[in-house]
Amino acid sequence: MTVVAPSAATDRSAGAGAHVKPRRHRLGWLGFTPFAAYTLVFLAVPTVLAVWSGLTTESGAFTLANFEVFGDHIILKAFANSIVLSLATAVASAIIGAVICVALLAVNPTGFTRVVADAAASVFAQFGGVMLAFAFVATIGTTGLLTLFLKQAFGFDINSLALDQTAGPLINQVSGMFFVYVYFSVPLMVIAFMPALVGLRPQWGEAVATLGGGRWSYWRHVGFPVLAPSFFGSLILVFAGAFSSYATASALTNSGVIIPIIMQQDLSSETLPGIAHVPGVLAVGMIVIMALVMWLYSLLQRRAARWQR
Repeated sequence: MTVVAPSAATDRSAGAGAHVKPRRHRLGWLGFTPFAAYTLVFLAVPTVLAVWSGLTTESGAFTLANFEVFGDHIILKAFANSIVLSLATAVASAIIGAVICVALLAVNPTGFTRVVADAAASVFAQFGGVMLAFAFVATIGTTGLLTLFLKQAFGFDINSLALDQTAGPLINQVSGMFFVYVYFSVPLMVIAFMPALVGLRPQWGEAVATLGGGRWSYWRHVGFPVLAPSFFGSLILVFAGAFSSYATASALTNSGVIIPIIMQQDLSSETLPGIAHVPGVLAVGMIVIMALVMWLYSLLQRRAARWQR
């Protein structure tokens, strides 16, 4: 009988493990490749091209003179409109979405109501573009169903809600886009914030009750502090989605009331000379804002992750 020395067996098993480990490592990178390629083609390359076009002249020379476009009051107003619209959408959607999440928390997680609500949130969060624009035009447009009903039944003109009464119907203004943006932002808030509410542990409430605290004490000292990072992180995520939205707004109006529409108009214009660099400069401005937003989001996510372990 041949006896294998323990050291030899150990070396042999170590050698086998050394071969398995790199193979698994390579397979992991192989699975990551499609996502990396997608990110490279649709995010990294367009970002580099946008920054390059904003920082160079038509001959390819580096320049900062292109940023003079930010002195144009139309550009500044469009940036202000985009930020205000996105912020108002985020705040309203965060409040409405949080209320819906609390209501859904009270139903059976595997019941019919919860399943339908989760499915509806997933669908409506992706429902945008021309279809959503047409739905709102048919509802609150100049001859929309709700517009005519309110005018005939109550004598109320929904267009009176427009902030600028001289700029046309409500649906074609920033104040009208607010309602459209909230429509697809509330479901996004539900999707983003619901996991944080589900993550609240019953043991925390029991611990507060054991120490003599009531429901208000629980929410004040445990619930709100734990949920705050996730709530504001979800709010920031909704802000980012609204700020970068283009298709729906483009279908609603042709005027450059927000930055994405101005970029599209400058890119497709063939009559105005000397504006080739403007979309790149505006893209740099949007990238800076989005980078700041994503940085804040990552900070809040790291803070929220402490309670999700």
